[in-house]
Amino acid sequence: MSANFEAKKAVVEEIKEKISASKSVVLATYDRLTVAEVTELRGKFRNASCEYKVYKNTLVRKAFEELGVTGFDNDLNGATAFVFCPDETSGCSIIAKAVKDTPTLDGKLVPKSAYVNGAYVDAEGVKKLAAIPSREVLLAKMVGCLQAPIANLVYALNAVAKSKS
Repeated sequence: MSANFEAKKAVVEEIKEKISASKSVVLATYDRLTVAEVTELRGKFRNASCEYKVYKNTLVRKAFEELGVTGFDNDLNGATAFVFCPDETSGCSIIAKAVKDTPTLDGKLVPKSAYVNGAYVDAEGVKKLAAIPSREVLLAKMVGCLQAPIANLVYALNAVAKSKS
């Protein structure tokens, strides 16, 4: 076998490992991004424990096929970036926030689809995922909701105690 074939086979294995290890994989068009914009995006993804990579579409298609995943054939064309994430929403959120905060990215960085917990998510679904707060924010809201009745009871009891003194 040729060295080129072996190299491609190794890349397909790498992609399969990354897909399997990630809770979500976001596919996005990155057409006409400058080096500075890509570097800034990579930093944002790195801070969220995500990995931004660019692979040949044919190799990613092969990795998806070997994993038994279908539905991505239409999205694997043109300039495509892949964001491998340890959770379901961070990659989508970072892309949406980057486009919102940096007007020059509008139209250059466009989510195509995602692979979330073993399921295909279309571009509309990616936008909906981006609107979901992060796990930490949701947990903080839940703790606040659980803490509020107890705190109100303490304030009421304290007010009663002060009024009797």
